[in-house]
Amino acid sequence: MLSPRWNITPTWRYSRDDGERLDPVLFTLLANLHDSGKLTQAASGAKISYRHAWNVLNRAEAFFGRSLVEMRRGHGTRLSPLGETLLWSEQRVKARLGPQLESMASELNHLLQQQLAGTHPVLRLHASHGYAVALLPDCPGELDLRYCNPLEALNALGRGECDLASFHLPVCPRLAEQVMAAYRTQLARQDLAVIRFVTRRQGLILRPEDEGRIRGLGDLLAPDVRFINRDEHSGTRVLFNLLLAEEGIEEAAISGAFHEEFTHTAVAAYVAAGMADAGFGVEAAAAQFGLAFRPLSTEHYLLIGQAASLEQERVQQLVSHLTSQPLLGQIEGLAGYAADRPGEVGTFETLLAEDRRREAEAPEPL
Repeated sequence: MLSPRWNITPTWRYSRDDGERLDPVLFTLLANLHDSGKLTQAASGAKISYRHAWNVLNRAEAFFGRSLVEMRRGHGTRLSPLGETLLWSEQRVKARLGPQLESMASELNHLLQQQLAGTHPVLRLHASHGYAVALLPDCPGELDLRYCNPLEALNALGRGECDLASFHLPVCPRLAEQVMAAYRTQLARQDLAVIRFVTRRQGLILRPEDEGRIRGLGDLLAPDVRFINRDEHSGTRVLFNLLLAEEGIEEAAISGAFHEEFTHTAVAAYVAAGMADAGFGVEAAAAQFGLAFRPLSTEHYLLIGQAASLEQERVQQLVSHLTSQPLLGQIEGLAGYAADRPGEVGTFETLLAEDRRREAEAPEPL
């Protein structure tokens, strides 16, 4: 019998040369204050008393020599510029390093389980970081989830270093064929089966005040619009460049196009912090930070594996889990995500044929 799975979470600490440290609960308190504007609610959300919350804020003020909050009579409490900077910096660090830390935690859990429970089957999944795939470690059995870009995942699958890899493919057949061409070498050398999972919307992530001036990709060319991009090896960057090409836009003409973050969450945190006016990523990331979103593409997020290996018990356990009501309920709560006949097994050819048929049957726009 497997031991319980452990959650491994890093803790960020600020300290001075004299040894004085900030209480890590400060960042939870700042996030709750930002959302609620009320210290009573912020303290409750951080699971500390109102008095303790005041002590944390007072110690932080002494630590930095200035206040992190501003009291407004009759209007609650809001973060000061320093408080905002601290909050967004901490969230950007977590968003940027989160996937790597989760992969390391998964590896450590796997090693500990093997030591405590003995050698046993482990399902190895190499996947692009996303909000839905992050829900899968709760599946039955043991899942070793490693985050990486699509090229790394496909290469690992080809070398037998994982059982399944993720792959995201636009529902638009024209774009899907171009994505397939970008990974032609890796896809052609393997006899692959496709397990459907979810669809998700990708588009522009914006601050609400910029919705009026940034309505599409062409508006990114304005000299006063600052953009934050995904890393060049990500599937999202591949999709973004295909969308630019369809509108005849050169990536180099966009201010900030070569400034990169490594996750959707990090892109959204960058925009939320006011360090960029727009980014490109999934709708769920925009929703997480209360940002605006302009959808530009919908894509299938798939799990793929060698056709011969799909009958393995550990793979079948995951396939069955994809249709479980608890998981489907969690997916329903993710902005921009939808269940995509999860657990259905097919091929790229059948999926593309279905999307072509759907496109052909769609009514002409008025």
